Amino acid sequence: MDKSIPRRFKSISEFNRAFGQPKPLHPLISLIDIKNTNILPDELFSSFILDFYKIAYKTNVHGKAKYGQNYYDFGEGGLIFSAPNQVFERPETGKSGNALLIHPDFLLTYPLAKKIKQYGFFSYAANEALHLSDSEKETILTIFKIIDDELKSRIDDFSQDVIISQIELLLNYSNRFYKRQFITRKAVNSDVLQNLEKLLDDYFNNEKSLLQGIPTVQFLAENLNISASYLSDMLRSLTGQNAQQHIHNRLMEKAKELLSATNLTVAEVAYQLGFEYPQSFSKFFKTKAKFSPLEFRQSFN
Repeated sequence: MDKSIPRRFKSISEFNRAFGQPKPLHPLISLIDIKNTNILPDELFSSFILDFYKIAYKTNVHGKAKYGQNYYDFGEGGLIFSAPNQVFERPETGKSGNALLIHPDFLLTYPLAKKIKQYGFFSYAANEALHLSDSEKETILTIFKIIDDELKSRIDDFSQDVIISQIELLLNYSNRFYKRQFITRKAVNSDVLQNLEKLLDDYFNNEKSLLQGIPTVQFLAENLNISASYLSDMLRSLTGQNAQQHIHNRLMEKAKELLSATNLTVAEVAYQLGFEYPQSFSKFFKTKAKFSPLEFRQSFN
């Protein structure tokens, strides 16, 4: 097996075996003790992909995380979410905590099967973990324990219902805690917002849009060293608008500036802002401003 090719785990049983964990009590869901993880010698891989969800609480994730151009304390630990088909690096040993593995098939026939895709934090990067207060940590670990107890007890007709309800409770609490984190980690978020504004100023003022088109959320996120989902959720929490709406607002500001302070034609303004066709720009402008670019310019004469 080529070590450079990510190892794909299609089942939880396969994952548990490779990481030295006991056979799962249920084939589609498992709660493992990270401290007891011990990758088998014959498992020669440097990265891996899971075909299932993972929610991990790591109690000793030390170090610093990079946001924008600065580094910030990562804290004592955090809750990390991942969806199927995400790539992981081979984990370090010496970590502790728990990991809840959930195969999508476990959620079939339940509304959560569709709803789980709406939780944006499953697309966050590892350095965007949910940092928990002591009381929040206690809440999360209590839910983990209920799930663990349910898996270890005799399976009956209500077992899956109970576990599904606990997973949904865990996700709803996580949503609440992330909203709190966006507010309390103001130093980090203020720097991200400041760097975002600088990035957009540079993009429009140096006419990068003329060459590269309208800036995308992915472009901004990559230049800020955070995930696109985290950027949008952070902005929505702080400003009430997601990243796409933020881009559109800056586009409108720049469009109004060019229309009111230059002699560029509407078509030239459209191309300079990154629009491929002037008609697309006019439609965009009218949707946002309720009047056309030409009508806006005429209002200044």
